[in-house]
Amino acid sequence: MAEPSIHESRTNPYDISTIDLSDDRYEVKQSAVRNKYAVRDGAGNVVLRGKQKMFKMKEEFPFVTGDGADAFTVKAGGILDVAGNYAIVDAGTGEEVVVLDEDFSLFVENWTIRDPETGTPLATIRSKNKLLSALRHLVSVANLVPNKYEIFDADGDHVGDIEGKFSLRDAYTVSIDDAGDVPREAVIAAACVLDALENQ
Repeated sequence: MAEPSIHESRTNPYDISTIDLSDDRYEVKQSAVRNKYAVRDGAGNVVLRGKQKMFKMKEEFPFVTGDGADAFTVKAGGILDVAGNYAIVDAGTGEEVVVLDEDFSLFVENWTIRDPETGTPLATIRSKNKLLSALRHLVSVANLVPNKYEIFDADGDHVGDIEGKFSLRDAYTVSIDDAGDVPREAVIAAACVLDALENQ
C-alpha cells in the first residue's frame, strides 16, 4: 500500500505538498552567493534552500528541501517585474498555491499573500520601520541595517514577525505566533524572496 504524502491528511488548500513547515520559528540566511538562501528549523536542520536564477527574463526562485528534492518555485508574473505578482508553484502538483503581491510604493515594503484564483488576501507582511524602508531604497549603505517586518492575517491581526539581524550576509528570524489559516510555507518563502527583491 502506498505511503500517504506529507500533506494528504491536511485540509488547508494553501499547503505545499512537498514540505511540512510546522515549527513556530525559522532562520533564513543568505549565503556568500547573492540571492541564495538556506532556511533552518528550530532544531537547526536545513529544511529549504533557494536560489534566484540569474539572467532570466522572468525572475525565478526554485526551492529544494533539505534533502535536495524539488519543493516549490517562486515565479514572477510578468517580465522584469518591478512591483508585481510572484506565484508560489508546488513542485509536487505543478499548481499555484498562493501569489505574493508587492504593494506598489517607492519607499514602503509591504507584501500581500493572496489566493491565486480569487485574489483574496490571506496575510500581509509589512515593514515596521518606514524611514528605514525609504533609506534602503535611496542609499545603498542603508541595506547594512537589518529591516524588520510584521505578519498579519486576513483580519489584520498580528500573527508573527520577520526580524533582520546584523550580519555581513542577510539573516532573518521568522516567527509565527498564532498562524491560524496563514500559510506558513508562503510566509517562509516570502521572507527569502522579499529580501532578494528589495536588495536588487
